[in-house]
Amino acid sequence: MPSLPVISASDAVRALQRLGFIVVRQRGSHIILRKGSQGCVVPNHREIKTGTLAGLLKQGGVSISDFINALSS
Repeated sequence: MPSLPVISASDAVRALQRLGFIVVRQRGSHIILRKGSQGCVVPNHREIKTGTLAGLLKQGGVSISDFINALSS
């Protein structure tokens, strides 16, 4: 399994949008995305730590390999 990189919130949102997630709203420093009944909350930080990123991918039901492929495309 590939390891997660340290990326910005905008990169994470862009990759999740490529996977079919839609930005529903933003409140303060958190961006809420939804795909069907699955949803995830991305903190709007310059750098998202790997543990936080792993948690939000689990919350959204996205595998790490799918996310890394979406990042690179």
